[in-house]
Amino acid sequence: MFERTLRKLEDILHLAGCLSLVAVAVLINADIILRLVANRPVQIQFELTELYLMPALATLSLSRVFRDGGHLALEFMPEHLPGLFGTLISKLRLILPAVFFAGVTWMSGKFAMKAILHGDVEYGVIDWPLGWAYAVIPLGSGVLVVRLLHDAWRRGDVAGQ
Repeated sequence: MFERTLRKLEDILHLAGCLSLVAVAVLINADIILRLVANRPVQIQFELTELYLMPALATLSLSRVFRDGGHLALEFMPEHLPGLFGTLISKLRLILPAVFFAGVTWMSGKFAMKAILHGDVEYGVIDWPLGWAYAVIPLGSGVLVVRLLHDAWRRGDVAGQ
């Protein structure tokens, strides 16, 4: 049940990240075309892309990409080693990044919460509320932490065979 819920959440966030990439492409191309044809830029393109879309496409897919094995990894030893040492290494390969991303989640979450509570705004063509722009980072990295810990727990059962 937990695995199914986590997968659904990862899929939803991945879809949001992919849609953010599509939105970036559409906005940038619309801006280019309108500048050439009508001599008018898409006024919100730069701020929307910079503040909302880029962080979303960079972080919301993290957990799904890890789950699917599509992430970049520096492999310097075999993935599966026999015995207790192999189980320990297998768990550490998941727990150490989980600790790092837990720190990212905590610090970015504090930053986002502060911006939300203080009503921080980026003034531009539109007054952009920054807290909600920052909130995607702890969301994406937090789900990755859950995935890494889940896999460490699950692989412990499998690795001990």
